[in-house]
Amino acid sequence: MSNLNDPRPPLPEWILDAFDVLVTHASDVEDCNTQAITRDDAVDALLTTDELTLEPEDTDYVLRRLLERGYFYEVDDELRVTPTD
Repeated sequence: MSNLNDPRPPLPEWILDAFDVLVTHASDVEDCNTQAITRDDAVDALLTTDELTLEPEDTDYVLRRLLERGYFYEVDDELRVTPTD
């Protein structure tokens, strides 16, 4: 279920579950109030987690949707978590 206070457009539950997996694998970025994960590490995390069963094509779709909907933004090869506050 979507959080009514979240300004980002809603996504299917399985994509939000994938987002949660990625956030748990992300690390803090120095001098920024956010977390980041490389694209390669994100794909690896999604393909190896026990919480989801995804194919490689699914991971591309998940990352694209999370970027399009503002859950992540890209800096070089990093996916950074967009702050919501």
